[in-house]
Order: sequence, then structure tokens, then C-alpha cells
Amino acid sequence: MIIDQMTAKIAGGQGFIAALDQSGGSTPKALRGYGVEDHEWSGDEEMFAQIHGMRSRVITSPCFGSGRVIGAILFERTMDSEVEGQSTADALKSRGIVPFIKIDQGLTDEAGGIQMMKPLDKLPALLEKSLRNGMFGTKMRSVIKSANPSGIADLVAQQFEVGNQIVDAGLMPMLEPEYDITAADREAGEDILLGEIMKGLDALPEGRKVMLKLSIPVKPGHYIPAVEHPNVLRVVALSGGFTTDEACAKLAKNRGMIASFSRGLLQDLRKGQSDDEFDDTLGKAIDQIATASVAG
Repeated sequence: MIIDQMTAKIAGGQGFIAALDQSGGSTPKALRGYGVEDHEWSGDEEMFAQIHGMRSRVITSPCFGSGRVIGAILFERTMDSEVEGQSTADALKSRGIVPFIKIDQGLTDEAGGIQMMKPLDKLPALLEKSLRNGMFGTKMRSVIKSANPSGIADLVAQQFEVGNQIVDAGLMPMLEPEYDITAADREAGEDILLGEIMKGLDALPEGRKVMLKLSIPVKPGHYIPAVEHPNVLRVVALSGGFTTDEACAKLAKNRGMIASFSRGLLQDLRKGQSDDEFDDTLGKAIDQIATASVAG
């Protein structure tokens, strides 16, 4: 797929984006969920080999290339690896799936009700490598813990600042100002968040597009103004700790948002499953998530 084809696929594809970007500290937990215990690997190299084995199994499953997965977000080491003798990006594109790369380097400690992205000192080199590897876009996460107007404004401003650097480099940024779904004041905070997002979108030059990855809102349809903004290519939703059933039920009430789930996609997969069992389990999750994504 070339850039125009990938842009059209993300803008109008009837499906969802798979999040396969667990990294660093989240990898052992993801492996345990998959049925790989800590004693089965030693050191980072073996750990990442195990998680790449899981991701490769997902990518090569027949149901993953069924057309209902329109994009996939990768961790840098997954981008650097191969799947069945192809680069991971090429393996995805050969299945009609648009590749994205996670580019943030983790979160700062909470202050003022938010966790900002740590300084992105590796960003220029990573963007250059991502282009060489045929990636279409990027994803970067920061987290809101409470409805602090100044904190939310700072966090969203950081997302748009980096997003503009990514567009300038030739990639599509997926901004992810996640709102912690356990926050008691989330409904009020999401009003503040939407206001700051709209300010950022309105400030973009005409024709400059970004994507948004947001927690499924408390109020269904809350992010419709962002969905309909001319500078937005697509709005996607993270599962945020909800089970697959919970996340899909909530997502289906939000017109214009499609899923970008990790836990919600992978939670029932196990290393010990036969290929038929694995494919059946993954296929059911894909069908459920894709159906919720096009229901709104």
C-alpha cells in the first residue's frame, strides 16, 4: 500500500486498529496474560523474543487479515523485527493493514493531575527510521488523572506540539491524551479535555490532519465535534482497562469512534492454545470489536 491508499484506509475503513505496542514494563504482564511465566525467559532479549512470537502469531492468523483490522500499532523492536521473512510493516501491509509506531518514551511522575510524556530525545532518529521502514503513522500517550484545567491544557499542548513535528517529518500522528477511566471527576474533566483538543485542532493549518486516541467517554457522543473536525483523519478509542464486552458496549454508543484496543483484543489468547483454538478466539474478538466500531 502507498501513502494515499493507507490514508484512505484509515479515514474510511470499516474496522479497527489493533494495539500491539506493549513495551518495557508492560511486557511481562502481557506475557503472563498470554500464559508465558517469568521463569520462561531471562533478560530483555528473551522477553522481547517471547512477545514478538505472540505478535507474529496474531499477525499471521488468517482472521487478522480478514479486512476488519485496518491498522496496527507496533513497538519499535517489533518494527525492527520480521514476520515470516518480511519486515513487520510489510507483513502488515501485505494483509491490508496500515502500520503505526509507538514513539513516546514513557510518562513523567504524576503532577497537577497529569502525567506528561517524558522528553522525546530519540524522536528525530525514530521518525527517520520509521519512514525508512514504511510506517504510516505514530502514536504517543500521556495520561490525565483529574480535572485540572491548567494541567489538561499543558498536556494537550504537548501532544499537539509533538504532533506537528511528526507531520513535518512525513508521518501521521495519533495523539493520545488518555483520561484514566477510574478518575472520579472524569465526566467534568472530559469537558475540559474536549475544549483543549478543539483549540489545538482549530490552530492547525488548513489541510493538516491528525488522529486522536481517546478513552471512551462517560457521555456517549461527547467527542463528535472532534470526529467532525476537518483536521481530524480518524478518532479511535482505547479500552483503558475495560473488559472486551464492556469496552465494545460503550464504544458502540459513540458515533465516529473506532476501537484501538490492546487488552480488549488479546485478553483471551494463550500460548498453549492450538492454532485452531487461537484463531477461533482471536477471530471472535476481532468480529466483536469491529462490529462495535462500525455500530455508531
